[in-house]
Amino acid sequence: MMELHDFYYDLPQELIAQDPLSDRSASRLMLLDKNTGEIEHKIFKDIIDYLNPGDCLVINDTKVIPARLIGERVGTGAAIEVLLLKRKEDMKDVWEVLVKPGKKAKIGTKISFGGGKLVAEVIDIVEEGNRLIQFTYEGIFEEILDELGQMPLPPYITHKLQDKNRYQTVYAKHEGSAAAPTAGLHFTKELLEKIQEKGVDIARVTLHVGLGTFRPVKVENIQEHHMHSEYYVVTQEAADKINNAKANGGRVICVGTTSCRTIESASDNDGNVKACSGWTEIFIYPGYKFKVLDALITNFHLPESTLLMLVSALAGREHVLAAYKTAVEEKYRFFSFGDAMFIH
Repeated sequence: MMELHDFYYDLPQELIAQDPLSDRSASRLMLLDKNTGEIEHKIFKDIIDYLNPGDCLVINDTKVIPARLIGERVGTGAAIEVLLLKRKEDMKDVWEVLVKPGKKAKIGTKISFGGGKLVAEVIDIVEEGNRLIQFTYEGIFEEILDELGQMPLPPYITHKLQDKNRYQTVYAKHEGSAAAPTAGLHFTKELLEKIQEKGVDIARVTLHVGLGTFRPVKVENIQEHHMHSEYYVVTQEAADKINNAKANGGRVICVGTTSCRTIESASDNDGNVKACSGWTEIFIYPGYKFKVLDALITNFHLPESTLLMLVSALAGREHVLAAYKTAVEEKYRFFSFGDAMFIH
C-alpha cells in the first residue's frame, strides 16, 4: 500500500512564493526527464525550445471568480466570511459555500455584503458543514461579485494581491474556479503566439478548479482518499486537436494538473479524447497508466498533496522527490506563485 508519508518532503517556509513576479515568463523552469530523473535548470520562457512542431499544448481556460466575500450578519453586525465553492445548476442564485465562523451560520441566517448590495440567506447545511445560500440583489450578479469579492488565494499566501489579474491566466475565459490553474500563470500572450508560430497546436479545455484541490489528504492509505468532484468541458475542437497530435506522432503536453485530469477523464481506454462535459473525481497516483498525456508543465506542489501524487505517477516518486530536494537546495520558489517544472 502507498502511504501518505511516502509523499512528504521538507520545505522551508521562506521558499513559499508570496507574490507573483512582474514578468510572468521570468520564473525558473526545472526540466525533469521522467525516464532517467535527469534535471536541468532554465527560465520559463525557454519552454519554447522544448516544444516541437506537431505537439499539442493543452491549456485550462477556466477563470477564477472573486469568490471570497466579507459581510456582516443581519441583526448582530458580526463579521462573517463566505467562500463560494460551486453554483447549484438547478436552483437560481443558490451556491454551496464555506462560512467562517460556521457555528453562527444556522439555517435562516442572513448575511449582508457591501451595505446590502448583496444579501445571502442560509437555506441548508450539507456535507462537511458546507452551507447552501441563496443570494438576492439588484442588477447583474457577476458585476456585483467583481466589485465586492476578493480573489480566494490559497491559505499559504499571506500577502495581499495587488493586481487581481495576476491570479488569472492570460487566456482565462469561462468563469467558475475557486482557485487558479497555476501552471498557466507563467504564460504571456507573446510566448503563446511564438509557440503557435513554431507549429505547436493549442487546445483549450475547461475544468473549474474546486477548493478540494487544497484539501489535505487525511487518510494514511492514499487509496482511501476521496477526490471532490469538479466540472469540466472538452469541446469537439479541442478533442480533434489532441487526437490529431497523437495520430501524427506529436506529444500531448498538458499545462497543469487540471488540464491533465480533464483529458484523462474525457478519453476512452485507447486514449481517444471525446468531446464531452461532466463531473470528474479522477484521482491519479503512482500505478496509474496515462492514456493521453505525454508531458506535463506544472508548479511545485505541497508535501503529501494529491498533486504531488499525480506528478509522481508520471515521473516516478523517487525521481520527483529527488527533483524537489534539488529545488529546495537551489532555492526555487514553491506553490501557486512559484516556479515551474517541465516533466518530459
